[in-house]
This record gives sequence, C-alpha cells and structure tokens, in this order.
Amino acid sequence: MKTDAEIIHSGFESIFSTLGMVDAERFIMLIKRDKFDYTQWQKQLWPNESVESLSALAQRDWEQSS
Repeated sequence: MKTDAEIIHSGFESIFSTLGMVDAERFIMLIKRDKFDYTQWQKQLWPNESVESLSALAQRDWEQSS
C-alpha cells in the first residue's frame, strides 16, 4: 500500500507529464477554486454505463496495452 505522500507524488508526476507545467498548474488552481467534488464528478462521469460495461471496457483496454 502506498503512503499518502507517494500517491500525491505520483499524481503530480502524472498531471505534469500529461498536461505540461502551465496547464497542470491551471488544473490544480481550477480544482482548488471550484471546490471540486470528486464524488459528484464520478456520478456524472459515465451516466449510461453499468459497472459490468465499464469493467469490460477496462479489461479490453488492459488486454490491448499488454
């Protein structure tokens, strides 16, 4: 199990490597300013998908990346 510090470090590495320095900073600022609600966001992320369909998509993606 990762520590909180390790998770934060990995998250920042992912954000900065994907978005670049400027957009990563903007992303962090937007989340802080808008009082981002992760739970609410998750509920709206895939409204027409079931757990089974998401699992199948994840499995297919994992198999293609291996």
